[in-house]
Amino acid sequence: MTEIRALIVDDEVLARRGIRNQLKHAPDVSVIGEASNGREAVAAIREKKPDLVFLDVQMPLLDGFGVIERLDKHLPAAIVFVTAFDEHAIRAFEVNALDYLLKPLDPRRFQQTLDRVRSQLMSARTARRDERIVALLNELKSRREYLQRIPLKQNGRISFLNVSEIEWINAQGNYVELHTRNAQHLLRDTMDGIESKLDPAKFVRLRRSIIARIDQIKALHPLTKGEFEVILTRGQQLRSSRRYRRNLDVLLKN
Repeated sequence: MTEIRALIVDDEVLARRGIRNQLKHAPDVSVIGEASNGREAVAAIREKKPDLVFLDVQMPLLDGFGVIERLDKHLPAAIVFVTAFDEHAIRAFEVNALDYLLKPLDPRRFQQTLDRVRSQLMSARTARRDERIVALLNELKSRREYLQRIPLKQNGRISFLNVSEIEWINAQGNYVELHTRNAQHLLRDTMDGIESKLDPAKFVRLRRSIIARIDQIKALHPLTKGEFEVILTRGQQLRSSRRYRRNLDVLLKN
């Protein structure tokens, strides 16, 4: 039995653990490492040269598509995209005949995907696969165009806020509160929703309820249990949570 060396890439610990648990039923697959963000993934793939990568599509700072672009022609033999995208995007994966797993993971679907990976590795036909990945990136490119302006409804009028003016964001019930230099604006959205629309190279999730613009972060003060006090350029003091510590670790490496 030929061993398949796998790397798991996802910014959520529980998601990585879920893939590991599914792989316990695949004795021919050995997990050689994990990465919690796109930049770690690029470094790990170049160093470890895995046969198979489970690649989360939506990650902070550098998403799954950014990983593919950074690797260029040095892609692993098999890639399984892990995604929470909607049906429109899923059709793009299917049209291009690329393997994907939809969150939350379905055990039967997972094993079917592994069977396809085994066949692909045995055939060693990757050139056509690479062409399909390029086609997928082009097809989903419009989905990766991040927000530039946000329409705000107030008193029967619609005004527009430039995303570049936002310094930080926090959850406020069924809304998110957008903080700029001179004002606060309420927008009906979720934190996950607004995060998916913002450029991950410019905004970072500090905790479940807070997102900050990266160029507004002036200092980080370590607290206990992996948390940080985050100081913005105009003196606001935010607090990161242990769950999102890895996001700040990446900033510290820059």
